[in-house]
Amino acid sequence: MSDTIVEQLDPIFRPRSLAVIGASNNTAKWGGRIMSQILSSGYRGRIYPVNPKESKIAGLKAYSDVLEIPDPVDLAIFTVKAAQMPEVMQKCVRKGIRGGVIISADFAETGEEGKSLEEETTRIARGGGLRFVGPNGNGIWTSAVSLNAWSMPQPLPGALGFISQSGTFGGIATLTASTKGFGLSKFVSIGNQADLKIADYIDYLVQDEDTKVIAVYVEGMKDGRRFLESARKASRIKPVLIFKGGSTNLGARATLSHTASIAGSDEIFEAACKQAGVIRVQEIEHLFLLAEALITQPLPRGKKIAIIGSGGQGVALMDALGALGMEAPEFSETDKKKIKKLLPPHAPEPKNPVDFAAGGSETLDEVRVAEMLASFDYIDGIITNVPTDRNYSRPSFFEQKKALLEAFDLFCQIPKKYHKPVLTQRWFVSEEVSEILKRAGIPVFNSSSDCARAMYGLVRYAEIKNRL
Repeated sequence: MSDTIVEQLDPIFRPRSLAVIGASNNTAKWGGRIMSQILSSGYRGRIYPVNPKESKIAGLKAYSDVLEIPDPVDLAIFTVKAAQMPEVMQKCVRKGIRGGVIISADFAETGEEGKSLEEETTRIARGGGLRFVGPNGNGIWTSAVSLNAWSMPQPLPGALGFISQSGTFGGIATLTASTKGFGLSKFVSIGNQADLKIADYIDYLVQDEDTKVIAVYVEGMKDGRRFLESARKASRIKPVLIFKGGSTNLGARATLSHTASIAGSDEIFEAACKQAGVIRVQEIEHLFLLAEALITQPLPRGKKIAIIGSGGQGVALMDALGALGMEAPEFSETDKKKIKKLLPPHAPEPKNPVDFAAGGSETLDEVRVAEMLASFDYIDGIITNVPTDRNYSRPSFFEQKKALLEAFDLFCQIPKKYHKPVLTQRWFVSEEVSEILKRAGIPVFNSSSDCARAMYGLVRYAEIKNRL
């Protein structure tokens, strides 16, 4: 095809109009469920239900055949049986439709008969210049036109492009991320990858202005060489994160029946990811931890991290950083004296971590320490508990609130002022403070290990970008 990948995939991710082929009034069926999701998502385009047995679907005029639709159609969403797909695809090609999402299953993942149907459908689509997602997928979400054409609740708009070989697993992960306030620019359940491969989506997302980080859940590669080439090129511009299923013998066996994929050697895959500059994670939740930091924070120059944390919190952070190969250098004697002036009298000597010893300080003191640490040339990033006000003897709540807001305003300026990342751990945080940090792009994590892992993602991508 002579068109660029953006021109090929825009009909899928930025469609001006779409047809749901196999649409239904019965929301227990895929055709009804997808119609309901699209209509409730605020999609900014025209919708054409196609079903020969219905005159109206969800209040919209239904067409017995896609060729009867009088207007141009950019995207076809298929929920018909696999045996019908070659004929239906031929009609879509004749209509001039350029994009497709095949949710229907019973293709190559079920055996030779299904494989034959998949190959025929793909041949017809390619011959007509129609690129498609799937089959055996769960649909897509795209914030560009507010289109939620999959079975899960609508994600929040955001800057993460998420490519998933499992629709349900990807959906559960996305739903979990949404409850934490994390948004997606695109989600695509890629299914069997009969036409579009992971490399195609990466090539598209790296040029997508709404996407800042690309995340992938994969079970097996259809074209490993192309994936490596695309990932390497993309990593020069945007971070690429990956979580791989089927990394054990048992998991590999399951992938074959799930998405007709062969998992392959995990050792080879690990080496390939490092070569391509892809950051691999070991838990699906880690995709979102790293993505949040990479989307919101500047990249560090190195891996020397300063910590502000009370007691055991500081110890846990030191352990977590050390386990990931990062450093927490001891402060110079001159800098220790500067920091000590801002600590309560009973606080221990600030070697790194800095311990306020749970008392006596005001929020502004913690903010001043954080800014001081950011000013040190030998410190590349900061992890701190969310600054809290431990001085409970203030004369009035309103004075306290005003001082807190002023302190947090200064705190939120640190990353941009010093070009160093600042990550925080949840520590007596009110909803108001959480909202201030969220608006300023300062991530708040629930544990020391989460903070350390997110900082590792920043350090790792900085290394990758420098190398590539």
